[in-house]
Amino acid sequence: MGERGDAPEELGATVAALTADDLAPKRRRQLLGRLVGQARARGLGDLFKPRAAVRWMVDTVAEIAPHVPIRDLATLRRHFEGLDDEALAERLVRNAARATAGVGAAGGGVAAVEWAATPTLLSAPVLLAAETIAVVAVELKLIGELHEVYGVPLPEGRGQRAVALVHGWATQRGVNPMMPGAGIGAVLGTAARRELRDTLLRRFGRNLTTLGPFLTGAAVASYLNRRATRALGDQVRDDLRRRRRALPGLPPRSLPDAP
Repeated sequence: MGERGDAPEELGATVAALTADDLAPKRRRQLLGRLVGQARARGLGDLFKPRAAVRWMVDTVAEIAPHVPIRDLATLRRHFEGLDDEALAERLVRNAARATAGVGAAGGGVAAVEWAATPTLLSAPVLLAAETIAVVAVELKLIGELHEVYGVPLPEGRGQRAVALVHGWATQRGVNPMMPGAGIGAVLGTAARRELRDTLLRRFGRNLTTLGPFLTGAAVASYLNRRATRALGDQVRDDLRRRRRALPGLPPRSLPDAP
């Protein structure tokens, strides 16, 4: 199929690597730089236009969502031995917030290099779009793994799971297990696509802080990413506690009431 046919797989692999909990700052910068390069290779010369940027991000989220690695409960138990459900959920939210903060810091570092080079502005929108996609991927992974912790089932199949996670991210809530099955392209062509677009636009605007002067931009972007991911995690946890109690036919589990 050529390079274009391979692009989603390569992009998905880069984004999946960026979702790891324990990336060193240097490695995160390398991966974000690779993501920027992959975005450029896809002919994104018009990302100064907000509509073009958001359209690219919507399409790219649809492409990378099936590649986001979601650990099942048994794997999470092995990685975080000795934690009960609430402590495990809290650890996942904390780690995700640290990861998105790291993306903000890495983006600021890349921006500092870009602003010192020429032509500087040509790559800035691509960097912002790449950073936004990386943050979304981390948060999609968080939503999926919180569903594992709270025992709220995700749809079967990678494509259906991706659709549900994208919708959950766009609405900042848990996944609706009753959502009718459809391909991710079909779902994102309806109201869910508008929700995703609007949420991405807000995130894209927030990530403009990455372009602040050198490390100042990195510090602010890191803080805002951490805060937003923490807020998302808390919202999804509250929603999943309610959904877990409302779903019929699931074995009871000891989950404390939401504070």
